[in-house]
Amino acid sequence: MKSGITILYVDDEHANLMSFNVLFSEKYNIITGESGYVGLHLIEKNPCIDVIISDMKMPGMNGIEFIQKVKERYTKFHYYILTGYEKIPEIDNALRIGLIDNYFQKPFNFKEIESAITKRLNSPL
Repeated sequence: MKSGITILYVDDEHANLMSFNVLFSEKYNIITGESGYVGLHLIEKNPCIDVIISDMKMPGMNGIEFIQKVKERYTKFHYYILTGYEKIPEIDNALRIGLIDNYFQKPFNFKEIESAITKRLNSPL
């Protein structure tokens, strides 16, 4: 049964978008975008979004840059980075300054992501 929570997941790899949708669509409403630019457009068209999860390494605009642009206009979301690599200084800095709530490593760990989202949505912004 779906929770009513809507997640925007942005990743430049189609296989990751499909995998995320398969793993998370039974519990959450999932919107996917294949770039930060598409993600910006989707946010404007979908005011119901609660959580934004972005891949870190994408061409044109990486995940941190994407979240910075979104956060300039929207503070109501909860922000997360997904990466297939080790935590880099840019992610450490984003955590330290509160740009993102947390980061996750690929491959997706459903329980880890679900737990972080549930915990964050049950606490004040």
